[in-house]
Amino acid sequence: MAPAVEALAESHRVLTCSLEELGDTSVPERTFDTWIAGVDALLDRAGARRVCVTGVSFGGLIAVSYAAARPGRVSSLVLVSTPAPRWRDDHPAGAYLRHPRLSLPQFVFGAVSRLRPEVRAAITRWPARLAFFIRHFGRILRFPASPTRMATRVRAWMTTDIVAACRRVTAPTLVITGQPGLDRVVPIDDSLQYVSLIHGARHAMLEGTGHLGLITRPQAFAAIVSSFAREGAAAAPTAAVNKAG
Repeated sequence: MAPAVEALAESHRVLTCSLEELGDTSVPERTFDTWIAGVDALLDRAGARRVCVTGVSFGGLIAVSYAAARPGRVSSLVLVSTPAPRWRDDHPAGAYLRHPRLSLPQFVFGAVSRLRPEVRAAITRWPARLAFFIRHFGRILRFPASPTRMATRVRAWMTTDIVAACRRVTAPTLVITGQPGLDRVVPIDDSLQYVSLIHGARHAMLEGTGHLGLITRPQAFAAIVSSFAREGAAAAPTAAVNKAG
């Protein structure tokens, strides 16, 4: 998330943290209510009254839930490559739930294979691609994913009615996706369900990218979010809240 956060911070105040830092960290089994309370605490500490909430990937599910639960605090909502609101029993992530640690090598190998096509499309020169991979994998090694925490998040998703939350969202909403065929993590048609479920929601496509457009093209991503945030901002000062997926 660092490239996107840095690009947005050039023109906005950005509040961000990992999902594990939201809410009561002593509670091992997180729920959407826990994350909503965590966003409240984050905004309270920063003295932010109304914000543009930007949710990326799984973070988009939490962003929708927060916008539905706290309409008075959300001036606008941005959903970036967010999974479909309805959990499917045949979802590929379901296989990881039974043995999350044992599934990690398969997950990593699949992630690398899904990443290559969109990096080739977004970054045309080999030296730039190599530099991108070095930076990106350096961040992954520094902040490794936790398979057990990922499984916990999926279980929370399975038991939460995101569709009902969508219907309660009143904030102006923008759904950002990559280019068709390049997002190998979340099918674009899944993300586009939010356009029909949330009243008045719009769609913007970040061309030449897939699931990681906010990392491969951070300036273009920030321009889209910044323009929409300003459009939906209220009279009071607005901060941008960015939640990682």
